[in-house]
Amino acid sequence: MEFVIRNATLPDGRTGIDIAVQDGRIAAVAPRLALTAAREIDAEGDLVTPPFVDAHFHMDATLSYGLPRVNASGTLLEGIALWGELKPQLTQEALVERAMRYCDWAVARGLLAIRTHVDVCDDRLLAVEALLEVKRRVAPYLDMQLVAFPQDGLLRSPTALANLKRAIAMGVDVVGGIPHFERTMADGAESVRVLCEFAAAQGLMVDMHCDESDDPLSRHIETLAAETHRLGLHGRVAGSHLTSMHSMDNYYVSKLLPLIAESGVAAIANPLINITLQGRHDTYPKRRGMTRVPELMAAGVTVAFGHDCVMDPWYGMGSGDMLEVAHMGLHVAQMTSQHGIRACFAAITENPARILGLDGYGLEPGCHADLVLLDAGDPIEAIRLRAARRLVMRRGRILAESPRAVARLHLPGRPDSADFRQLGRPS
Repeated sequence: MEFVIRNATLPDGRTGIDIAVQDGRIAAVAPRLALTAAREIDAEGDLVTPPFVDAHFHMDATLSYGLPRVNASGTLLEGIALWGELKPQLTQEALVERAMRYCDWAVARGLLAIRTHVDVCDDRLLAVEALLEVKRRVAPYLDMQLVAFPQDGLLRSPTALANLKRAIAMGVDVVGGIPHFERTMADGAESVRVLCEFAAAQGLMVDMHCDESDDPLSRHIETLAAETHRLGLHGRVAGSHLTSMHSMDNYYVSKLLPLIAESGVAAIANPLINITLQGRHDTYPKRRGMTRVPELMAAGVTVAFGHDCVMDPWYGMGSGDMLEVAHMGLHVAQMTSQHGIRACFAAITENPARILGLDGYGLEPGCHADLVLLDAGDPIEAIRLRAARRLVMRRGRILAESPRAVARLHLPGRPDSADFRQLGRPS
């Protein structure tokens, strides 16, 4: 064998597991494999997981915080206005440089697959060209899907539909939309129909910003699910954000959830950004804003978490850490049970991998040898500590390594180090 990781814990709870790697794929997964390898690493009981997957991001805007100015109100609409001010100043070189720097951060964090939306309302399609170049450059170590996103509204922006079709012809992977940003609810519904019919004709996946609003009457997810069912797009469609669902009455949601599940539409929540941008018009009580994650999961809907923004016109924080996203998600959704926390870990690993349709993802023999060794004993501890990534591997090649997170102490009569993994554990 080329590589063996010994004595690993897996996300499903198995312990003392060895993982053998050959020719870029997982060759064997079992306790105490009787084989030799060119290189062996002792996981020492630490967690080995498939890589993190971000199902919703905006790579064209990332690391542009403060350009041309800071979002003073912190609102979604000022962020959109800021992006409109910045677009004429964009250059392909700057877009590529910022995106490549973010991808470096992602790899260091064990984030090896990203679905990123790219604005197609600039007739130059500068951002599309830039991110297609970034996708080409990072292909050896990171999977990137591009979504053609009509940021200014498909019907509201005169050239948006033509630009979206041009972007798809250039190699963009997924059809996007933003129905709640159209001028009327009717226009929003019409945009969903047009985009889904185009995707069906082209054999493409769909991922729409949907109902990113505090308005409980913003119900475009219902239209998206209905169009998905009508056109036979089951399993190829995702609704991102869905924040209006947080404000809807329970009776309507009791009808909506089965419709979403029946259509096979996935849901992508963005905890860091939803909690930041939503509820801005409230005094108190103040809405959380994030969609109904546990209820969607209970209905059988595939739910993923996305980072959405990192240091851009909408959000001045972030570092590409999907464990931080899951950490916020479990708090906002109040998913603090053991089962709930593990479900949040799945929302940044296996669930988004399913939404993106990633081939060979997982820890079974035959899967790609894409692995992350975390300084944690299980998924719950990984989220609690935002655990250090001891090792990040793709196709059997090590991409990044980090030391354990241990603080050296100089306290009289106390141990010489603080192992944060031991806090709260039974002795």
